[in-house]
Amino acid sequence: MWRRLGWAVVVVLCCAAGRAAGEVRLDVRLFKAQTAFEEAIKLLEAGKYAEAITQGAQALELREAVLGDSHLEVAASLNLLGDMYRLQGDTARSEQFLQRALAIREAALGHQHLDVAHTLNLLANLYVQQGLYSRAEPLHERALAIREAALGEQHPDVAISLNDLAVLCMEQGMYSRAESLYARALAIREATLGKQHPDVAISLSSLGHLYMAQGMYSRAERLYERALAIQEAALGKQHPHVAISLNNLANLYTEQGLHSRATPLYARALAIWEASLGRAERLYERALAIWETSLGKQHPQVAAALNSFANLYNEQGMYSRAEPLYERALAIWEASLGTQHPYVAESLKGLARLRLAQQQRARAVSLLSRAFSISELRLRQEGLDFSESRLMRLLQHLRSEEDFLYALLRTYPGDARVRRLALSSVLLRKGRSVEETANTSRTIYFGLGDEDRNIFERLRGLRTQLATLSHQGPGSLSPADYQQRLESLAEQGDALETQLARHSAPLRVLTALPGPEQIVDRVAAALPKDGALVEFVAYTDRPVVPTPGAPGSQLAGELRYLALVLLPNTTIRTVDLGPAAAIDQAASTFRDALASSDAAWQGPAQALHSLAFGPLRPLLGNVRRVFLAPDGQLNLVPFAALHDGKGLLVDSFHVTYLSSGKDLLPRPRDIPPSRSVVVLADPDFGASPSTTPGAQRQRASLALRSSSAERFFSTLRTDFAERTWVPLPGTRQEAEAIQRLLPQAQLFLGPKASKQRLLSLPTPGVLHIATHGFFLEDSTTPEDSRAVVHSGALSGAPVTQQMPDPLLRSGLVLSGAGAQVPHSPDGSLVTALELAGLDLWGTELVVLSACETGRGDIKLGQGVYGLRRALISAGAETVVSSLWKVNDDTTHQLMRSYYQHLLAGRPRVSALREAMLELRKVHPHPYAWASFIGLGRDAPLRSIAPLPKE
Repeated sequence: MWRRLGWAVVVVLCCAAGRAAGEVRLDVRLFKAQTAFEEAIKLLEAGKYAEAITQGAQALELREAVLGDSHLEVAASLNLLGDMYRLQGDTARSEQFLQRALAIREAALGHQHLDVAHTLNLLANLYVQQGLYSRAEPLHERALAIREAALGEQHPDVAISLNDLAVLCMEQGMYSRAESLYARALAIREATLGKQHPDVAISLSSLGHLYMAQGMYSRAERLYERALAIQEAALGKQHPHVAISLNNLANLYTEQGLHSRATPLYARALAIWEASLGRAERLYERALAIWETSLGKQHPQVAAALNSFANLYNEQGMYSRAEPLYERALAIWEASLGTQHPYVAESLKGLARLRLAQQQRARAVSLLSRAFSISELRLRQEGLDFSESRLMRLLQHLRSEEDFLYALLRTYPGDARVRRLALSSVLLRKGRSVEETANTSRTIYFGLGDEDRNIFERLRGLRTQLATLSHQGPGSLSPADYQQRLESLAEQGDALETQLARHSAPLRVLTALPGPEQIVDRVAAALPKDGALVEFVAYTDRPVVPTPGAPGSQLAGELRYLALVLLPNTTIRTVDLGPAAAIDQAASTFRDALASSDAAWQGPAQALHSLAFGPLRPLLGNVRRVFLAPDGQLNLVPFAALHDGKGLLVDSFHVTYLSSGKDLLPRPRDIPPSRSVVVLADPDFGASPSTTPGAQRQRASLALRSSSAERFFSTLRTDFAERTWVPLPGTRQEAEAIQRLLPQAQLFLGPKASKQRLLSLPTPGVLHIATHGFFLEDSTTPEDSRAVVHSGALSGAPVTQQMPDPLLRSGLVLSGAGAQVPHSPDGSLVTALELAGLDLWGTELVVLSACETGRGDIKLGQGVYGLRRALISAGAETVVSSLWKVNDDTTHQLMRSYYQHLLAGRPRVSALREAMLELRKVHPHPYAWASFIGLGRDAPLRSIAPLPKE
């Protein structure tokens, strides 16, 4: 840019030939000024800033002497000097020169000239360097608007402005806005420069960084891979920029725990750097020197280099060298970005690890507490604008810091501050995605206007379309068109979710969770005097102080279980339960034993008790009322059926299941319960009525048996055509028994027990559904996967990959809808995704009297993705669901007893326990009485008046 302006001056001067002799003498001085100007640019490009400033100042002095202080050539010199002073860190002089240049150009050229945009950009960059983002943003926006007006919205220079503005937004943690700006810049560069241009690779990497920071790993991976391919083709496989792309991709894999994929990429990147720039330490030193010289010693980018350098020393055990670098980086980021920026948290965490290595645990815990508070603030600001799927990815991204706190607790279980910090993390993060989803749903129904409720209805419609298409199969569509259609519906739904989340965010802020400092005390205060909270945590355990120079394979970590107990007096106790593999295997064996009425179960019940509950019994003291928040495979365990060698747990403890301890906190708004009781039962499947009453409410055995999607859908349609959905006469008896107890109950039986009826119900106080349930098994856990565990097929059927959304793979089977064929899958299956759109705010109890309605995909820290999650997020206070295939006859008996105890005024979960104990007297095997669990609030029903006591 500078060189182009300089040659323009030469042309103007040559055209002045033939003027007066005095003017010719002046032209000579201007030629000297031009020479000095050109030399300043050369010196600037060579990094010789002091010499460049000397030449630039000479050019400015000559031009001012000849042309006055308001000439455009003077503005050009001011621009150059202002930028050079910025690069040297002399911000005061830089601002003075750039402000003068801007005033001259605006006066001479008007406010919409491209040269004005150039100066605006330089001035904005100066303010960014100082961390003055509120001053930089309007300047960047003005420059962008000028370029769009002058060059059109698709010009490469517009992409530069978009990218600058996106960087500014990302620095401030405004990721949503940064994403749209980066995406626009990428689209412009692809259209104008071609998809293989190196500038396109820059945009791809920038957008990849943003997605990685939000935990959207699959999106980031695709962008990083594209950027790498472009750079290898354009620059060669040994170029330093290629090494950067390799490092980006390796960092992404490391973030996900995929160390076997990251290691060869790190090795390639290091080899390139060693060949071109020397060892890693020298590379960091050189990078730091460059940033300090070009940006000034207080620039955020300098802090990034310092932090990376400190991490290198920390990993090598060179703590005395790492410490001042961490502290410098922290000071720069706090001064330039504020004390609550995510980058500040990174320095705090690095410094905390160093303090732990120095045996300064108290200081380390203080730093980690600050870092966690910043992370929590980020989640509250950023996550409010996200759809559920995107929020889930951010939560998974933040898992590493939570895992570190749990590993710290395992290392120092006797430290009260560590226990409190770890429990704060559990209470705030565990089950957070369903909490935020429920908050959005509640706000839509109670806080937003008709327009947003209409958007929500559109979202419900899209979900039904997606569910229908998913279960119908491709039909006449090609596999590619079918996949594209599914992705389009999912993306449209995600966009509507995001829109609703953003609209509801201001109201949701008003009902935010207590902060990290208060959450433990608030939950303890919500516990009854005779109760205790037990939080199980499955986490990846790694050394809190790694061995210096340890190989990367040691970083993979081991999945373990931890139990934390909170008492009403805020006492926190904890126990390490050991490796997760043994506990998960014991849980699977236990479930298999319970799923068959003739299987030996007591041995597996004792084995799991000794691993998962026995170690924490001493922590409970005399407490017998336990609020239990499971994690991992323990989500699928009926703790009531555990055996300690002397007796069953159900005889010793009253267990209430929670997603997390924060479920004990009062709901932000006390919603009056609906007074209606609705029962859907005995749907018309069109099957033979000859089935015996003792038939199981059989789970749909629809697991994929090959990688062919068409075969799956063919199997699904065949199952319906062959009428495998047998009638369930016990469900009709169950419904009629409920109506005898509750005469006001509305019964929808046979053809009336339809999907259409269920999805259009007004909010019921109690909703009881007795039918077949299904859960389509997912693929096995991918290699190196972190945080996602699949429940596996109890039926033993082989499984392969199918529909990725577990809320589409779990649901209920009802009568056909409307005029459709009664047993067509799309007319009868109602998925968890569709049920999540119900208005259950005011529904005290949902009973899913069907098979495996408590099953689903297990996501560590976020619970079971299936029917029970969908109904909780839709507003239901308590959900009763099953863990295996239940018997029609014994389920009828259990449910009749359950409602009798509810009518006697017993709390919702306590009433279920009483019904289980009664059924156990007749059917001792836990298969008959232990399959149902109650999740959520344990309080008497307000919507049903209890029977008068005799």
